[in-house]
Amino acid sequence: MIVLGVDGMDALPNLDRLRQQGSFQRLATTIPPQSPVAWSTVITGMDPGGHGIYDFVHRDPATRMPFSSMAETAEPGRSLTIGPFVFPLTGGQVRSLRRGRAFWQILAEDGVPGTIVRMPANFPPAESKARSLAGMGTPDMRGTFGTFTYFTGDPQEQTRQVPGGRIVRVNVSNYQVELPIDGPVNTFRKERPRASCPLVVHLDPSEPVARLDIGETQVLLKEGEWSGWQRAEFPLIPGLRQASGIFRVYLRGVRPVFRLYVSPVNIDPEDPELPISTPSPYSRELARAVGLFYTQGIAEDTAAVRAGVLSHEEFLAQSRLVMMESLRLFQYELEHFETGLLFHYFSSIDQNSHILWEKYDGELLEIYRAIDRAVGRAREKMGEDGTLLVLSDHGFSSFRRAVHLNTWLLRENFLALDEPQNTGNEELFAHVDWSRTQAYALGLNGLYLNLAGREPGGIVLPGPQSDDLERRLTERLLEFRDPETGDAVVGEVYSPRKLFHGSSLEQAPDLIVGYERGYRASWQTALGAVPAAVIENNTEAWIGDHCIAAKYVPGVLFANRKARLADPQLYDVTVTILKEFGISPAGGMIGRPIY
Repeated sequence: MIVLGVDGMDALPNLDRLRQQGSFQRLATTIPPQSPVAWSTVITGMDPGGHGIYDFVHRDPATRMPFSSMAETAEPGRSLTIGPFVFPLTGGQVRSLRRGRAFWQILAEDGVPGTIVRMPANFPPAESKARSLAGMGTPDMRGTFGTFTYFTGDPQEQTRQVPGGRIVRVNVSNYQVELPIDGPVNTFRKERPRASCPLVVHLDPSEPVARLDIGETQVLLKEGEWSGWQRAEFPLIPGLRQASGIFRVYLRGVRPVFRLYVSPVNIDPEDPELPISTPSPYSRELARAVGLFYTQGIAEDTAAVRAGVLSHEEFLAQSRLVMMESLRLFQYELEHFETGLLFHYFSSIDQNSHILWEKYDGELLEIYRAIDRAVGRAREKMGEDGTLLVLSDHGFSSFRRAVHLNTWLLRENFLALDEPQNTGNEELFAHVDWSRTQAYALGLNGLYLNLAGREPGGIVLPGPQSDDLERRLTERLLEFRDPETGDAVVGEVYSPRKLFHGSSLEQAPDLIVGYERGYRASWQTALGAVPAAVIENNTEAWIGDHCIAAKYVPGVLFANRKARLADPQLYDVTVTILKEFGISPAGGMIGRPIY
């Protein structure tokens, strides 16, 4: 059996042949239709009430502070300090926050071999006898989802943080500049500095060319050229311990202004600092077979194009590098696939749709065609005997208007500030007066009550008062109109405790907001800011999205089998995979076989 995971897919030649041979169906997505939520449902066969993933961002109710929903890192329990160094006596741990068993763990227990490549929401990879490579959720060497660095000699620029990266002002002297490539925090030192290694750039005095010195390696680049993967060794304990990472660079300009993009430093698949595969040597096998590749979970650098660090064309070139690496990984595994299950996730359509949706149809179509050719290769491999599924976890819509949901709560008297003038882009509820606040928004779809006994200083009493507040919030949200156009802003409001099944409801938002087409929670809302306006035009390069009402963005499912189930859900895919190998659904799974 081969299962290909693709976001937002439409019919193309090989998919059309698959449809004619078997079936094509809309595939109901999760609530909310966010990738970590949706793929956790595919992995476990549970809805969010079972697997416990509700958003990219969850919050600690004791502090109201956000954290990644997918994984957490625990520090070593005991350590020994000698001079400036700290030596752990017990191991630290990276732990997935997803609950429930992965379907390939169940397959492996029944003796079914599996290869799971780039499954989203699978970092660290679930322990099993299957071969697996982690996908979305895998951090870079800084411990983030991806932080680029843009070095520039432009005197008008200032060193600053931007979402997903850093812009660093540098001075070129005698056609040379030394740049720090930052890696992981050095936890072996008491002061916990960030480890770095030098990158020395030599500019040609007359030609648009530069030489980059990275350790013993020298790389010659023309202006407008991408490097291959470069390896950085970050010293942690001199002579004893170092960490390896890999990165690419793009020489944007030599003169009149020096400009250099440095990708996020990725975990080295040949020498991984964190667990990215099972068994551990599997990532090394892949790198030696197809070459080094992006290991960070979301590799297409949408943050760089949003910040104007990469142009539209430069972003397309970078995302094409990601896609070609993914296709090489797929081809390698396809050639070696003999029995059991092969799953491969292609990120290219999803990440490029965020930048290309409805505006650059021709460029997006080329990506569809590349993935369609991969589907054709999978069809040839399977022949008539095996089962081939191609699914997307959600669809897409335009993102024209950004909704500052905390500001709406402020206007509707559900949220209060310490001073009325203290609206702005400060995150983490910097000026919220919790003694007068009934509800707050965090994440891309979550709405929380300021509940007494759960949040510190919470003022909403559990029971009839909280039930009434949820009812009033739902009614007002469904009445919410765009002050500029008069259009409805919210299509649906969901109550997780009424909707979901399972024992993982404690992390759930009290309400989930499903926006109308064209609207989405603002980036500021996701991290607890309260800007002045309620709604603003989305002027960024990120123009497509799916974090809206689930009914508007279903996924799709193609198969070389005739469907027996008329209205499949994502959790039905899990049960269908197990049934293919004669295995009954595990406890907590709520799906039905599709074929």
